[in-house]
Amino acid sequence: MGELMEVILGLILGAILMYWLFSLFRKKKNKDLTKQQSTVLLDKIRSVCKLVSVEGDFAEIYNYENTKEGFFSLLSSKKKALIIVKAKAQIGYDLTKLDLRADDERKKIILNNFPEPEVLSIEPEMQFYDIKNGLFNSFSPNDLTNLNQEAKEHIRQKIPESGLMDTARKEALQAVLLVEKIVETIGWKLDYSALEISNREKHFLEE
Repeated sequence: MGELMEVILGLILGAILMYWLFSLFRKKKNKDLTKQQSTVLLDKIRSVCKLVSVEGDFAEIYNYENTKEGFFSLLSSKKKALIIVKAKAQIGYDLTKLDLRADDERKKIILNNFPEPEVLSIEPEMQFYDIKNGLFNSFSPNDLTNLNQEAKEHIRQKIPESGLMDTARKEALQAVLLVEKIVETIGWKLDYSALEISNREKHFLEE
């Protein structure tokens, strides 16, 4: 009888030990899977990279002049052109700059800070009018490259007064909602309570 009780007690203790080991292994496996999910998710969000929020079209008249001196500065030669610059500027967000943190236990991605909008690209098209070459100062292929860069900078300086940045800031919530949709694809939640969102935007979110 005593031996039977020892066998039964041994079986019970063995079962408890096996259950404990199985639970520990399953818990560790789930924890590793959750951590892997959060890492993949953060990489997935940042892989979206640059998100265009608004676009603006610009048309500017650019008067280019360049004077070159020669013969020991005794003579000067001027080249000039009237240039019409048409450009499309894209304003948006670089999602690699998001301040994100994963809460593995609650399966949440916490968004602590959202970047300011920035100029993502400027695509200028130039039309030349009234081109005049100097005697020993004419337009070269290198001039066209430099003019393209100058045109981009000229348009870049016009962007702040265009209101595009303010429009992009108003579209920030749409970018946050995009991130939220990405997070929800694997059953996680996005916590962006740390962000300052206007009452109008909150109302839009609740609808």
